Amino acid sequence: MSDSRSQPRLGRRAAEPSELTEAEWTIMKVVWEHEPCAAGTVQEALEKSKGWAYSTVKTTMDRMSRKGLLQIRAIRNLQLFSSCIRPEEAKRGEILKTLKRAFDGALTPMVQFILEDEQLSPEDLAELRAMIDSAEGRETS
Repeated sequence: MSDSRSQPRLGRRAAEPSELTEAEWTIMKVVWEHEPCAAGTVQEALEKSKGWAYSTVKTTMDRMSRKGLLQIRAIRNLQLFSSCIRPEEAKRGEILKTLKRAFDGALTPMVQFILEDEQLSPEDLAELRAMIDSAEGRETS
């Protein structure tokens, strides 16, 4: 394998991608599905799988609001939370974080790792080939 400094890297966009903690991911998935929603709605959705108390969920959501991940709209004594980031932005942040940590930001070694270490089906490989062909078609047009 060659030096990672010569490997292709994912391009940066104007805004830094959002990096979410595991708890924030869990909450954001519920918010994306139900937004706008109250903290109680999120807590109820997670009660069986996580066992989180309302105060834990509300505190985390308030912190997420301060971080710019959620926005709050108050209607009398009810606070409704909506996301400030799209799922795609959160996924991008997660991928870039992993790419930077595990592969020094180099894309080719990560793809090589996936191709060599994962059990990819013929269907998976065909989809990957189609994506590469499509990307090459966009570059030439």
